[in-house]
Amino acid sequence: MITYSIENNLNVEEFRTILINSTLGERRPINNLETLASMIANGNLIVTARDKGKLVGVSRSLTDFMYCTYLSDLAVDVAYQKQGIGKELIRRTKLETPNAKLILLAAPVAISYYPKIGMTQYEQCYFVNDINSLV
Repeated sequence: MITYSIENNLNVEEFRTILINSTLGERRPINNLETLASMIANGNLIVTARDKGKLVGVSRSLTDFMYCTYLSDLAVDVAYQKQGIGKELIRRTKLETPNAKLILLAAPVAISYYPKIGMTQYEQCYFVNDINSLV
């Protein structure tokens, strides 16, 4: 049975392991524990999924709890995928921020997942990685 909790002080090594086990680690700084610790410390809404204590899923968000919630990391261990855990992590994140719009950027392999669970895709997203790219 999967149990869900708010764990804003998640252990860094557990966070690193779930990123690796979910394949999200391919796009996260898994070898930089200082950065991972900062990601946890500055994410102000972390919802976890555990199976008998083992971390099998995490939703890490930054939110003002009223207007917007940016779901930065949604990771489910590949051995636990296709069981509704990701959808439940998103649902529980939204329950904590009922008035806020939940926003995320999909990993390339997950683009088709979000519409299947009822999320709406928008084309108006922009981002800047390098300050020197601004003209």
